[in-house]
Amino acid sequence: MERKDEKLLDKLQHKYRMVIMQDDTLEEKYSFRLSQMNLYLFISTVLIIVVILVSSAIVLTPLKYYIKGYGDPGVRRNIVNLTYTSDSLEDVVNKQAAYIENIKMVLQNRVEGEEDVQQAYNEEDYEEESEDDGKSSNRSEEELRLRQEIEQNENFELFGEDSDTYDEGLVNDYFFPPIKGKFTDGFDASEEHFGVDIAAPLNSPVKTIADGIVLLSSWTLETGYTIAIQHEDNMVSFYKHNSVLLKKVGNFVKAGEAVAIMGGTGENSSGPHLHFELWHNQRPVDPTEYINFN
Repeated sequence: MERKDEKLLDKLQHKYRMVIMQDDTLEEKYSFRLSQMNLYLFISTVLIIVVILVSSAIVLTPLKYYIKGYGDPGVRRNIVNLTYTSDSLEDVVNKQAAYIENIKMVLQNRVEGEEDVQQAYNEEDYEEESEDDGKSSNRSEEELRLRQEIEQNENFELFGEDSDTYDEGLVNDYFFPPIKGKFTDGFDASEEHFGVDIAAPLNSPVKTIADGIVLLSSWTLETGYTIAIQHEDNMVSFYKHNSVLLKKVGNFVKAGEAVAIMGGTGENSSGPHLHFELWHNQRPVDPTEYINFN
């Protein structure tokens, strides 16, 4: 066995000469002296170099993206990030839609719940049962006409004898003073002056009287920069003749938070002051009865 191995090794190491001659003149051009072992090593080296070059070209160049089944970790990471981003955007859109719906309900003084739905359902069932039984209403036409007139008077009458009891719900509430200063004009509904005028140092901050949502934040020719805030219990406060508005429509504000800078803008302003109005259930009330401006 050892002799065979030695013969094989001798055969591999046996030298051969490879000569390249010109065909016409038989002139020798090139001559190589090598063994089978040298030939095997040369071919192996060439193959290894080719494999290394091809692998480098695939790994280090964009050619790898054309290979089926080869994935880029960066692309996968981007896909995951985009998935998280889309989920977050969907959540934000849903919250925004719910926020807008709540704003509509606040502005319309509308509250929907199970009790309202059940009440409406019971009323509808009652009407259907009344129609099925063929029973007509006992109210006469005069009574219906009188009820309609009373409802119209309640909806459109701004001032009346019941104005003192109308705002009974505001008596126990505590309101933050919007600004502290000197009164220049008071509340007078007969003169259509539905608020109070307060003079204070220029650029004084105007603060909201209670928690709420900004209902209006704009500029008008008569009142200048005006901001209105919707509060609980269907109450709205107005701050007029400001120089700068600090909040936008839809912003939620806390009691005592600055919402504007006092100024004297608008044609109805004779100088720097704050015109403040307080409305409850769509009717103006005297702010001095509920707010301590001193």
